[in-house]
Amino acid sequence: MKQLLTPLAACIAATVALAGCAGSSKSSSASSGAAAAAPAAASASTTSGPTRASATLQPKSGTNTAGTVTFQQQPGGVLMSAAITGLPPNTVHGFHVHEKGDCSAPDAMSAGGHFNPTGKPHGQMTMPDHHAGDMNNVTADASGNVRVSMLLPDLTVGTGANSVIGRAVVVHKDPDDYKTQPTGNAGGRIACGVVAAS
Repeated sequence: MKQLLTPLAACIAATVALAGCAGSSKSSSASSGAAAAAPAAASASTTSGPTRASATLQPKSGTNTAGTVTFQQQPGGVLMSAAITGLPPNTVHGFHVHEKGDCSAPDAMSAGGHFNPTGKPHGQMTMPDHHAGDMNNVTADASGNVRVSMLLPDLTVGTGANSVIGRAVVVHKDPDDYKTQPTGNAGGRIACGVVAAS
């Protein structure tokens, strides 16, 4: 009887030890999984929240300029796509994200200056120094329409200091010269739209 119990006890002890190993292996893989997830969560926090936003451009300063602008979060920044109508044919216009989501003024001055969370000088978006809201000029076709897309590496959609949500998109009367501080000498504001999550 004693001889029968000894192998049985050894078998039970081995089973308990194996279960303990499996449990510790499981919690070890779970904790390594949690550790692996931590950097992903940290990087996701920079773009947490919505991943799409849009603005409807309304005419300002007595013009007929209108349109829609969409923003889509991408790995390298925000893909902005715009469809604008009512511009003079074959003309070039400054186009920026402005700091305040307020287009209530007839001349859109309520939108404030260019969106510039890092306090940099104004410039073309390909220059080392430029506002986060600086975008390339847009060119109207022979019918006064614009269709354009560009990747904006300094903006995000979602939460954070560089989020485009709650800002305004403005079309200007003249081209941006990318030199004059802080506006680029782009003239009056002829269309404005507030950016909201979509």
